Amino acid sequence: MDRRISLPALTLVAASLLAGLATAGSANAAPPGNDPAALAKVRDTAMQSDYAYQRLEDLTDLVGPRLSGSAGAAAAVSQVAAELRKLGAKVTLQPVKVPHWVRGVETAEVVDYKGRPEGVTQKVVLTALGGSGATPAAGITAEVIVVRSFDELKARAAEVKGRIVLFDVPFDQDMADRGLAGTAYGQAVAFRGAGPRMAAEMGAQAALVRAVGGAAYRIVHTGATNLPADKRIPAAAVTIEDSMLIARLSKRGPVRLHLTLTPQTLPDADSFNVIADWPGTDKADEIVLVSGHLDSWDLATGANDDASGVVSAMGVIDTLRKLDYRPRRTIRVVAWMNEENGGRGGKHYDDVNKSTAEKHFAAYEDDNGSGRPFGIRAGIGQQSAKLLAPLQAALYPMGAGAFRREDVVGAGDLHDLEASGVPSFEPWIDSANYFNYHHTTADTFDKVDPENLRRHVAVMATTAWFLANMDQPIGRSNIAAPAAASAAR
Repeated sequence: MDRRISLPALTLVAASLLAGLATAGSANAAPPGNDPAALAKVRDTAMQSDYAYQRLEDLTDLVGPRLSGSAGAAAAVSQVAAELRKLGAKVTLQPVKVPHWVRGVETAEVVDYKGRPEGVTQKVVLTALGGSGATPAAGITAEVIVVRSFDELKARAAEVKGRIVLFDVPFDQDMADRGLAGTAYGQAVAFRGAGPRMAAEMGAQAALVRAVGGAAYRIVHTGATNLPADKRIPAAAVTIEDSMLIARLSKRGPVRLHLTLTPQTLPDADSFNVIADWPGTDKADEIVLVSGHLDSWDLATGANDDASGVVSAMGVIDTLRKLDYRPRRTIRVVAWMNEENGGRGGKHYDDVNKSTAEKHFAAYEDDNGSGRPFGIRAGIGQQSAKLLAPLQAALYPMGAGAFRREDVVGAGDLHDLEASGVPSFEPWIDSANYFNYHHTTADTFDKVDPENLRRHVAVMATTAWFLANMDQPIGRSNIAAPAAASAAR
C-alpha cells in the first residue's frame, strides 16, 4: 500500500537550511553528521560536478554493450573497479557465475498473405529475446496466429501447434505519460516473460512479442524471456509497426512468416560484482549500500539501463571524497552483474551476506533510467517514515523533496536483500520517456541529460549520507521490530 507523506512546513525548513549554509564550517572540518548544513553541502557538491557524466561517457563509449558473459562486461568490471580504486575506496571483486547467451542471425519476412502481389515479400524488423531457442540455419516458415491476451491464447489453444504465435499487446504510453510508466511496463512485459513459454507448451514453433515500449520508430526492445531449457523455442520481439502490420494482414486471411534466429546458450561464464567501500567511523560494521547494475543488453551501450545508475553510485564516493567526509556507517557502492538476464549478482550477494543481513542498515538502487528525480521511494515501516523528514527538507531546494513510502520497493537487484529485511530505497523518477529507449539500439550516451544525472547523484549522495549518519534505526523492512526499537521510534 502506498502512503504519501507531506510536510506542511517544508518550505520554511528548506529556507532555514539554505540560511544555514552561510555559517557552515569548511569542507575539511570534522564531518558534522546530519547537521542540515552538512546535508546541503553533500547535495550542492554533487549538483556542481560532472564526474558521473564523464564516467558515463567512459563506460558507454569506451566499453560499449555489456551483456553478461561478454568481453564488454569483463571490460566494464575492470574499468569501474580501477576508477573506484582511484577515488580511494576499498574495492573487492565478488565472483559470480552468470549466463552466457549470444544472439546470432535474426531475420524475418512475411512471405504470404491474402492479396499479396506476385514476387512481393515484406521484411519484419525483429530481435531475439534473451534465452531464445534457435531455428535451423535455413529458418522456418509457418502460419502466424495473432493473440492479444493470455485468455485469447488459451481459447485458441487448438490452433497453436506448429504455428508462430504473435502477442500483439500494446504498451500503454498514456499511462506512462501520467506517471505510471512502471505499471504500463509491467502489464506489457508479462507477455514477453511468460508468452513464449506458454506458446511452447502448446506446441508453437516460435513466439513473437510486440515491442514493449512507447516509441513507434520501428525499433525493437529486447529483454529476457522465461523459457525453460527443455522448451527453448525461437522467441523474438518485433517492432510496434511490424506487429500491427501482421495483425492487420491476419484480418484479411492467413499470414505466413519466414523466420531465422540462431542464438546460442553457452556454458555459464565467470564474472564479478564490483564492491567499493567508503569506510565508516564508529559504526563501520553497518552498511548503507548504493548501487546500479553494470551489465546491459547487447543492442546498445545501456546508458540509461543502467550505466547512469552505476556512475551515480560512483558519484556518491566522489562527492564525499571532495568534501573529505567520513560517515558513521560504511557506504558501500555495488555495481551489480547480471541484472538483465538472470539477477545472479544480487542473488549471490544476498547468499554471501545472509548471516550478516542485519548489518545492512539500508540499500539503494538506481535502475529506472536517467529522467529527472523528484524524490525518493522507501520500503520502510509506517512509523519510520517520519524519521526521513530532515532528508526530505534537504532535497526540497533541488526540487526532489517528494516522498513515497511503500511496503516493498522491489528494486531489481535488491529483491533478496529486501526480503531479508533490509530497508530499500530508489529515486522517484520521471520515467515517461524511459521506455522509448529501454533495451533498444537507441539507449546511448546522448540520451542522458547531464543536469538530470547530476540530480541523480545529488539525491543518492544526500540520501546515503543521511542514512549513514542516522542516530535512530529505521527498523527492518517487512519484519516486526523488537518492542524496544518500536518504542524508540
